[in-house]
Amino acid sequence: MLLNVLLLVIFASRASPAKIGYFWHITDIHLDTHYHSHKENSCWRGGTSRLPLGKYGDYNCDSPWQLIESAAYAMKAKHGENIEFVLWTGDALSNPSRHNPSHNLATVRNLTHLFGHVFSSQFVFPVLGHDDPRYVAEDTQPYRHVSSLWRHWLPSEALHTFNKGGFYSIEQKTRKLRLVALNTNLWTGDEGEGEDPGGQWAWLETLMAKSYRLKETIYLVGHMAPGTDERLGNPPRPVMSPRHNARYLRLVRRYADIITGQFFGHLHSDTFRVVYNEAGRPVSNIYLSPSLTPKRSSSGFNNPGIRLYKFNSDTGQVIDYVQYYLDLATANQRESADWTIEYNLTTYYGFHKVSASEFHDLAESFTITDGLPLFARYYLVNSVSTSGLMTSMNQAHNHYCAITRLDTDQFYNCLATAPSALFSDAQPNSSISNTVFLVAFMISLLR
Repeated sequence: MLLNVLLLVIFASRASPAKIGYFWHITDIHLDTHYHSHKENSCWRGGTSRLPLGKYGDYNCDSPWQLIESAAYAMKAKHGENIEFVLWTGDALSNPSRHNPSHNLATVRNLTHLFGHVFSSQFVFPVLGHDDPRYVAEDTQPYRHVSSLWRHWLPSEALHTFNKGGFYSIEQKTRKLRLVALNTNLWTGDEGEGEDPGGQWAWLETLMAKSYRLKETIYLVGHMAPGTDERLGNPPRPVMSPRHNARYLRLVRRYADIITGQFFGHLHSDTFRVVYNEAGRPVSNIYLSPSLTPKRSSSGFNNPGIRLYKFNSDTGQVIDYVQYYLDLATANQRESADWTIEYNLTTYYGFHKVSASEFHDLAESFTITDGLPLFARYYLVNSVSTSGLMTSMNQAHNHYCAITRLDTDQFYNCLATAPSALFSDAQPNSSISNTVFLVAFMISLLR
């Protein structure tokens, strides 16, 4: 009898399922306090419109308050009480340079109050975007004005580093999962000219070495990811400064065994990146979530999007995610915000599991004719179900290079090479190439 009891205990412990958790990711909100519908019909990006602007936004404008509020309450209604946390990865403001610092800080305060009210039982972990209140260089605690708004979410140790450099980490000791919130502004533009702006590299590399010794798993969270924006510029331009881009990739390769998630925004695109080791093996992947704002400057527009991740709360391993979106035109027509599922990661792409290898295989499929239906599916959700048909045979090639070549020089070398069999199969007749893409797109919708 005692033996049977012992066997039951042993087998029960072996068969115990992974602890499943959920968290939301929202990014690039870009609240436009000048947005007016049914009155002046104006917003700062689009100027004054002859047509009435919709209640929930316009593709030529940044986010009105009604859109942001509807997203927050949709997150609460669809999966609110049993989530672990919310990631908010920057860009709260719409063109902050047009406003004074007190106005910008008040905008962040309003968004903070909204998320604090909606998610009163959970922590929201924010990071700084490039369109957030700027720091004061001569201040000994340059980010203290923003941190004062977020202090109810961040412990004292996190506030200490945030006040100095706009970055912090959150340790969850019971799970050995550490969330590392980066200030990627320090690695871009004028701020990224030094070897270690704000001391973030010294802090991060020390933290990663310690986490490796303690066998912690790591989430890296920031606004701007390494690599290049595949949709902006001709040729597309890098996001980080090259030296910091290369250093980040070296860090990820070194600690890939403990990095179980990388979460970024900034591009307003639904896409991903793959990091390879020196031998060319995929060792990590980066999740790039689409924006809440429908506006994306010169390269087009998106429907608003928010994302729900499912993960193993013991290890941090991402199991799946569900992408929600708002069909903006329909929402404005009905004057009702119906946030619906756009797709589920594993079923949409046919993943067996979520891993760097699966994302690598997906990207490689973009280079062959048989992979056209998968690229058509990817291209549709890349702009949150607003894209039309492909207009150029090079589009799949551009996306492939951006996804797989995060090093700046390698990316430009990839662009310079002739597209693979995907394109040569359809040459030289451009009408044939358009037909191939049309057929691929229709097939993708039927699957």
